[in-house]
Amino acid sequence: MAVIREKQGAAHTRIMGVGGYVPSRVVTNDEVITWIDSSDEWIRTRSGIAERRWGTPEETVLEMSVQSAGKALAAAGISGDQLGAIIVSTVSHFHQTPALACLVADRLGTNGAAYDISAGCAGFCYGVAQASDMVKAGSAEYVLVIGVERLSDLTDIHDRGTAFIFGDGAGAVVIGPSDTPGIGPVVWGAEGDKYDTITQTFAWNDKPEAEDGSDEVRGPFLRMEGQAVFRWASYQMAEVSLKALAEAGITAGDLDAFIPHQANNRITDRLVKVLGLPEEVPVARTIAEYGNNSAATIPLAMERMLADGTAPSGGLALLIGFGAGLVYAAQVVALP
Repeated sequence: MAVIREKQGAAHTRIMGVGGYVPSRVVTNDEVITWIDSSDEWIRTRSGIAERRWGTPEETVLEMSVQSAGKALAAAGISGDQLGAIIVSTVSHFHQTPALACLVADRLGTNGAAYDISAGCAGFCYGVAQASDMVKAGSAEYVLVIGVERLSDLTDIHDRGTAFIFGDGAGAVVIGPSDTPGIGPVVWGAEGDKYDTITQTFAWNDKPEAEDGSDEVRGPFLRMEGQAVFRWASYQMAEVSLKALAEAGITAGDLDAFIPHQANNRITDRLVKVLGLPEEVPVARTIAEYGNNSAATIPLAMERMLADGTAPSGGLALLIGFGAGLVYAAQVVALP
């Protein structure tokens, strides 16, 4: 009987380059409070957000993806036609099929595998884990992972619980082979019993009748049970973070940066406390300027911290994403 030949990939993987794109329109808290009964102080205290970026009509999920990808490819020193696969994490490409990744692949000049994943705010870390495994398995030498969102399209500006939270943007990384370990084991999972804590107001194929009897229906929009999500993220995600450190064989004191999903500064504060993170370890806080742009928050924060020197190239960073599903993923990586 013939034996199937297996392909041998790289022994280790790493993030080779990172790139980001944030839209041009700045939406301040002062603008937000013209839509809802709130205040700049309340929004800052509750979330840490001072402003967020919303895309113009020209700043589509495709254009933002291509811009961030171009920066990541340049930083990695490879061209688009060298990519064996593209993974795009998004919940705001409003076509069930074809995948946004296929359009990105065409723009970048590759015929490699291309597909989207829907894992909310954990999607970038999901993509990193999948890309690393691809390179190790030999199914691709270089993989592009993109997190991109236009959550402004899913935001009900009159909902006091969510109108101030979400932003738009894109971040990308190139993952490829490495002589030494650069991406630690992923700790990931889902708690589907909490599925209803972050949802759309209605499904795309279940458009309700307008309340005023007209043909115009607003939405669907994102809805969130804020307190339930806050409690879950503050406590369960602390345990996930500790497990990711243990799986990588390091301690919090070995870290050179902590880059959590930018959901809420109070959640970040709780994670920092439970991890026992030394004061000298920098922590991502881009939520103040960008808001919560879901799958894009971690790569955008990574790019910012490397650009301003807050985090060192080659240093170790703990990444953790968590969100709708409820899903989560965390891993330790060496920064590009």
